[in-house]
Amino acid sequence: MVVAPPNPARSGKPEPIELPVINLSADRSEVSKLIVKACEQYGFFKAVHHGVSDDVIAAMEEEGLGFFTKPVCEKQRAGPAGPFGYGIKSIGVNGDSGEVEYLLLHTNPSSISQLSHTISDDPKKFSSAVSGYIEAVKRLACEILDLMAEGLGVHDPSLLSNMIRDVESDSMFRLNHYPPSSYRATTTTEIGFGEHTDPQMLTILRSNDVGGLQICVAGGTWVPVTPDPTAFCINVGDVLQAMTNGRFMSVRHRALTNGYKYRMSMAYFGAPPPHAWLSVPPELVTPHRPLLYRPFTWAEYKKVSYSLRLGDSRVQLLLK
Repeated sequence: MVVAPPNPARSGKPEPIELPVINLSADRSEVSKLIVKACEQYGFFKAVHHGVSDDVIAAMEEEGLGFFTKPVCEKQRAGPAGPFGYGIKSIGVNGDSGEVEYLLLHTNPSSISQLSHTISDDPKKFSSAVSGYIEAVKRLACEILDLMAEGLGVHDPSLLSNMIRDVESDSMFRLNHYPPSSYRATTTTEIGFGEHTDPQMLTILRSNDVGGLQICVAGGTWVPVTPDPTAFCINVGDVLQAMTNGRFMSVRHRALTNGYKYRMSMAYFGAPPPHAWLSVPPELVTPHRPLLYRPFTWAEYKKVSYSLRLGDSRVQLLLK
């Protein structure tokens, strides 16, 4: 089982890992079992035949790359990220940094529309591409959460997905751009985005065909994930670990730069409404697996999470 270690992970020569690849168009009961197994063993899996069209993906990638190739002075019109907008190197407000520039957007359409005027010379085109992409990956996230609930034997299969379907959902969308290390007169890989777990429910990640994502396996060793431009990489967040009573694992991961090629990733972070009451479904509490996590709200956990450094362990704060 892959477990987020309580102490900082050890560095070492990384060996590639092949995450489970799950065909979402296969038999539903079998798919739900495979997803549960992957989330218990790895906290990550790759989804193929996911239903998100190539056109939607291409439109978002075009807009993202179009922004990141602008002169810095133009990009800075969309910043500083507070928390939404453009950021470069500085991650959050607690002193974390990395070799990355990014756009962080709330998934609320009005927020996207407002920020697009500082991001793009064609705000309507940018806003349309972002909204179309978010709607597509949100549908994918809801389908995956339904499959998770079914595989776990939760009585209401929409219990998890309803959290991000809610109009008050606090979901976010982030575009990350990692310039090649050679841009800084070195070909050595560097930390683009430091080790962390995602505090939300789950993350739907897509990147171009350039490696950089690494996950931390048991024992604290970092292993690279083989890039696959045909798949989405799905990972469990802290909230989902708590709501599954520890069945699923929110695993530490990080992103490294490439020596010669840029890497761009697009991450949808599915989150509940701020004041939704989050608790373990009774079906997941048994004599053999007693209740581990107390009820909480996303607003409560988000406040604590964002007050800590990126690499700090947080989910144990939800233990009973």
